[in-house]
Amino acid sequence: MKEITGKLIVISAPSGTGKTTVVKKLLQQSTNLEASVSFTTRKKRENEKEGLDYFFVSEKTFTNMIQNDDFLEHATVFGNFYGTEKKSVSENLKEGVNVILEIDWQGALQIKSSMPSCVMIFLIPPSKEVLLARLKNRGTDSDQEIAYRFNQAVLDLEQSNKFDHVLVNDQLEKVVTEIGLCIEGKANKINQSKKVAESLKSFFETN
Repeated sequence: MKEITGKLIVISAPSGTGKTTVVKKLLQQSTNLEASVSFTTRKKRENEKEGLDYFFVSEKTFTNMIQNDDFLEHATVFGNFYGTEKKSVSENLKEGVNVILEIDWQGALQIKSSMPSCVMIFLIPPSKEVLLARLKNRGTDSDQEIAYRFNQAVLDLEQSNKFDHVLVNDQLEKVVTEIGLCIEGKANKINQSKKVAESLKSFFETN
């Protein structure tokens, strides 16, 4: 049996933090990094492509995959199912390719329990004002949905201390560099910098 030589990197963040943009930038800069494409039961948005952003499947198909033990992790987020397929991740890792997962914290903790050597990174927004602005600027959600996503983000932030590294996504180039150091093992774990503390404080002082 071939040994796993690639690294598994798990990135989680509240909705609207900008993790998708960060992951895309990481992929552009690295020659040995593959993004795992998740399966989901939610509807495809106009700007999304099948097999590139997600594999869009029915609830029945997703349930069958759970029963067949096809997922490395799976979770329910905003009423929809999301999951990471075992086979593709395992094949890449065995070929020495680093794999990045952009998933919810629930799935991230499942991964951590089964693959403790993975690199766990949690991204947080600079402040509640910035997060609200990002959610509104996406232009994909109603005011009610934005309020729900914001309140859910506050709950998600409470999970940040369960990750190896906590980084503030305020400048794209900077956070991508910081993630690179985390992947290389050159960053301290539980990176609770002053910036991280101030960002978290902005959410929990009034919530």
